[in-house]
Amino acid sequence: MTIPIEYQHARKSEWQVRVELAALYRLVAHFRMTDLIYTHISARVPGPEEHFLINPYGSLFSEITAGSLVKVDLAGEVIETEGLGNRWINPAGFTIHSALHKARPDLTCIVHTHTAAGIAVSAQKQGLLPISQHALKFYGRLSYHQYEGIALDHSERERLAADLGPTNKAMVLINHGLLVGGRTIPEAFDQIYFLERACQAQLAAQSGGAELHVPSDAVCSHVAKQYREEEYAPWIEPAWAAVLREISAQRESYER
Repeated sequence: MTIPIEYQHARKSEWQVRVELAALYRLVAHFRMTDLIYTHISARVPGPEEHFLINPYGSLFSEITAGSLVKVDLAGEVIETEGLGNRWINPAGFTIHSALHKARPDLTCIVHTHTAAGIAVSAQKQGLLPISQHALKFYGRLSYHQYEGIALDHSERERLAADLGPTNKAMVLINHGLLVGGRTIPEAFDQIYFLERACQAQLAAQSGGAELHVPSDAVCSHVAKQYREEEYAPWIEPAWAAVLREISAQRESYER
């Protein structure tokens, strides 16, 4: 792994996170889960400092590189600003991310999206319905947060953290979009990919106009338990490796 000369100050572990996070930005763009420049993905920098990486405001996800990611502290103050290009971040975006990073240090990566499917399901009173296997991955494990407007009020961070709770990794931001976390960057991708697909499946099923079949509570609980079992976790890394192959032509671009 070669670290560009202007980032020689960065630890090897930090550069690895930068590369993985840049790849995640490219994957979210590849799977069409972007909203121009208005959503964010963040990751904790390894080490005792509470530092995080997030996208520079104004860049498309398809433009993100390991070197372009901005390092900030929990207050959103930018670290290392000299000679490194655009260091401006969206304060509203990091309000949401900092809330979860502070409350849930187990979640090293946070993803927030504004997709058509995610926003549509967030606007439905019943939320995500347990009508697909993808949705059952989140059965009993999906939180909801009421819309309070553009996230500029730092007091909202406490409510965001409280609504996510101590164990859930995914949340619907009502009238807004989707928010997930992962213990690793690959796990965060797994969470947002399947939550997005569950929302897409729900809208497709509803659009047919037919009565929906909903599995029994017992079946829903059984499938959710299957997803909780330890044997599911080992599949996350092979899936991550597979999607990286999908964007292998971009590797030289995002690793710089």
